[in-house]
Amino acid sequence: MKDGITRRRTGSAARGVPFAASPLAGALSPEERAVIRKAAIRLVPFLCLLYFVAFLDRVNIGFAALTMRRDIGLSASAYGFAAGIFFIGYFIFELPSNLLLERFGARRWIARIMVSWGLVSIGTPFVRGPASFYTLRLLLGVAEAGFFPGIVLYLTRWFPGPARAAMVGWFILANPLTSVLGAPISTALLQTQIAGLAGWQTMFIVEGLPAVILGLVVPFWISDSPRQARWLAPSERETLQAALDREVPAGVARGLRAGLASPRVWLYAAIYFGLNLGVYGFGFWAPQMLKTLGGFTLTQTGLVTVVPYACAALTLVLWGRHSDASGERIGHLALPALVGAAAFAIGAATSHVAPAIACFTLGAMGIYAGLPVFWTLPAARLADTAAAGGIALINSIGTLAGFVGPVLIGSLEQATGGYQAGLIAVAVSLAAAGVLGLAAG
Repeated sequence: MKDGITRRRTGSAARGVPFAASPLAGALSPEERAVIRKAAIRLVPFLCLLYFVAFLDRVNIGFAALTMRRDIGLSASAYGFAAGIFFIGYFIFELPSNLLLERFGARRWIARIMVSWGLVSIGTPFVRGPASFYTLRLLLGVAEAGFFPGIVLYLTRWFPGPARAAMVGWFILANPLTSVLGAPISTALLQTQIAGLAGWQTMFIVEGLPAVILGLVVPFWISDSPRQARWLAPSERETLQAALDREVPAGVARGLRAGLASPRVWLYAAIYFGLNLGVYGFGFWAPQMLKTLGGFTLTQTGLVTVVPYACAALTLVLWGRHSDASGERIGHLALPALVGAAAFAIGAATSHVAPAIACFTLGAMGIYAGLPVFWTLPAARLADTAAAGGIALINSIGTLAGFVGPVLIGSLEQATGGYQAGLIAVAVSLAAAGVLGLAAG
């Protein structure tokens, strides 16, 4: 296998035909699988918890907006701008943050990221109008910059290719789970007043505290590399490191300049932008779309929002495991994006609650299923500083969709008085990601 892209030894599959088998499957020995399982049990649930808290603090604005917009005077377009400006700060500081993680180690740098973003989130309830809210959202992006690509980079240093999609999938699982678990929590907090604070203010404080607490735990729980993991036996450290060293092919990009200049890295960035416009364009507006569509109460909105993301969470894990088992990547990336595009396009054309929820559910499944598979591609092309810089570049450009998506949908909603045009925009973006995904082979 070359570059994490499926290539069979004979026939047309040598050109990377989607869903063909791959030498990747079954490439690990029983001893290696045992050590990987031990490392996964130690690291992945904890990292998933960190991402759950991170994503909750990033997107809880979608639930806060149900009452906050009135309190601080936010129009639909102003809310979209506030939701998206987070990603401007994130974009600017993403690459430097990942390079600093490479320099100081994941333990220290991830801890710093979490504590700083938690403090900013706790300060959000004290905004007094749109301008101060924009400022806090921008600072939240600056504080959190580097977290996601840093963890993706970290996982490549622990898990070989044959297990990587599943492990990245378990980590990314926190994203849809944030809506599954965070939706009822956030909507419950919206109806809770503590010390004279409005419900949305209470929500930001309560959901910001875990980031600070977990940030202080990080240095004591994770290790920067297998060789530094005291919770592994010496023989286990060497077994795992040997598996990681064995899979690095000749010719991968290693230097920072090579990683940033690679045309394939920019192709990956474009694909990730298309996927992320779906993640954030739909995610930030889903509670308001569903509430408007069904005339639900706050509690009902929180419960209904769970449905698309619960299905997406299950699909994400199973699809990533299927990709690892087959060794195929390209079809597993492109097909979900194209299915999600079709679902959102159909959803935009219906005004009935049940069919719309069904389309939103299939669309969310399409968005999330391809994400863990996607991250196996740059991990197979890049090593060393090229990996730190290239993965950060891909993520920073991709997460700009977190700015474009909410702003675009907010502007379209304000101009048209409905969400149909915004859903079509999400569909087009996912379709483009799917087509580009086919070209990534």
